[in-house]
Amino acid sequence: MTKQIELSAGTIEYEDTGGDGPAIVLLPGLLMDASLWEDVVADLAANHRCITPTLPLGAHRQAMRADADLSPQGIARLVEELVDGLELDDVTLVGNDTGGAIVQLVAADGADRIGRIVLVSCDAFDNFPPGLTGRTIVMTGKLPPALFGLFMQQMRLRPLRRLPLAFGWLTKRGDAATARWLRPVLRQPEIRRDAVRVLRGIAAERGLMLDVAERLSSVDRPALVVWADEDRVMPPEHGRRLAELLPRGRLVEIEDSYTLIPLDQPARLAQVIGGFAGNGSAA
Repeated sequence: MTKQIELSAGTIEYEDTGGDGPAIVLLPGLLMDASLWEDVVADLAANHRCITPTLPLGAHRQAMRADADLSPQGIARLVEELVDGLELDDVTLVGNDTGGAIVQLVAADGADRIGRIVLVSCDAFDNFPPGLTGRTIVMTGKLPPALFGLFMQQMRLRPLRRLPLAFGWLTKRGDAATARWLRPVLRQPEIRRDAVRVLRGIAAERGLMLDVAERLSSVDRPALVVWADEDRVMPPEHGRRLAELLPRGRLVEIEDSYTLIPLDQPARLAQVIGGFAGNGSAA
């Protein structure tokens, strides 16, 4: 069920399966909405309460306030506000793509309500913005919102969406989802303004994830790192490094997938996350 919560930056939409099971909050990446996790949640919902927010990362449908902090750190604080506002405890916080960078920021901040973390093929270390895809999109953030919108109009065409500089190296099977995620930024000027602010915030913090990595060794909570073994945007060696860096981390590699494992291998990912969230000591 789609719900809304009022946070410091504005109104955030989220999906909530409800129930009394362990809480899992799943974060999408740049220019992605909560539907990234739809198939994963379908498998998890029987035994877990799953909350999937659409963060203000360019695929949201309600514009943020003019003074909202849409930097990576600002988005991380919104996630903490969301968890506090929903009064969730012992949360398993999961993030894919840019969402994984946000999870690292939240974990490094020591958020009390987070019991365990899952990093799914995500930005890390010096790969921020990640790969050709990330660097291209962040470069477009230098444009005024109107010109940024003109650039993004090209993504209406599937052959262009499937290019490596767009979504082509992010997912093998999820083109329909990527087309849907782009609708707000293509149709709503106020969302384009938000997206440009997000992209400029990322561009201003190129060394951010290197700084965060230095703090991850003090994150003493169960941590699972899940990486696509065919990832062409997030280097597989980064998954191994993260698992070694986190004191209670372990690594699972998933075959036949690019970065967006929730689209390419949702059943396998749900199995891995479900087992971990049900028993955090497994890490």
